[in-house]
Amino acid sequence: MNRKIKSLFGCFFLINSLMAGFCQEIDILTYNIRFDNPNDGVNQWDLRKGNLVKLLTVHGPDIFGIQEGLIHQVEYIDSVLADYSYIGAGRDDGKDAGEFCALFYKESEFIVLNQGIFWLSETPQMPSTGWDAALKRICVYGLFEHRKTRHRMLVLNTHLDHIGITAREKSTELIAAKARELNPKKIPVILLGDFNLEPGDKALDTILTDFEDALSTCSGEITGPTGTFNAFRFDLPVTQRIDYIFVSKGRSEIRKYAVIGDACKGRYPSDHLPVLVNVKLR
Repeated sequence: MNRKIKSLFGCFFLINSLMAGFCQEIDILTYNIRFDNPNDGVNQWDLRKGNLVKLLTVHGPDIFGIQEGLIHQVEYIDSVLADYSYIGAGRDDGKDAGEFCALFYKESEFIVLNQGIFWLSETPQMPSTGWDAALKRICVYGLFEHRKTRHRMLVLNTHLDHIGITAREKSTELIAAKARELNPKKIPVILLGDFNLEPGDKALDTILTDFEDALSTCSGEITGPTGTFNAFRFDLPVTQRIDYIFVSKGRSEIRKYAVIGDACKGRYPSDHLPVLVNVKLR
């Protein structure tokens, strides 16, 4: 092989290596797991937690965010899913109290370079209830680096208020502003969670300025029900969509979108269905 051909092969290998570094394909999931409510009867946490972690094990996302988990629920998931670690804190005190918006990630694949939490309120730096919200609400973020490719991405996980209309509108504005602030290098950003907003709600317009809805932009297979909130009603179609995964515009391609309707003996593991996407980040 002469030098020119060797040089061409070398250039080809280098280009492929660089492209591998700039393109990262991962599975991302969001799941409101329903807080441990002792009044849930046959849907109590202790009766469904095994099926919930089985679902997560079967689908095996690289990164997933949960909402509503209390500390003992988060610790249970962490103890059973040995391949994962998590970041996040309770919304009541920024430590262990209250519901978590935890981000779980495969520790063998990712490094956390930065992490944090902010409250969806006029004072996001401290535990607080914002605007007309009924409860404290938070957003958890993590800057992840893939161990092999060194590709970086910013992931945010949130749960908007179920009562306050103004709170939801102001929360989306705050999240969008924080995402820009946390991302000066314009790396890919993934925003996920329970937004308590249905498609067409004007509060989503703020997010859609910088982000794309994974469902709307999916170029591949789309499976599952149209909705995500099931209210534990296995006998009814799931049509109310309030859980989303958004990706930053121009920085990703959604290859697959699925709302997972897994159940066991006619019972769902939560009153929400998880959303799973395969995304290729540029």
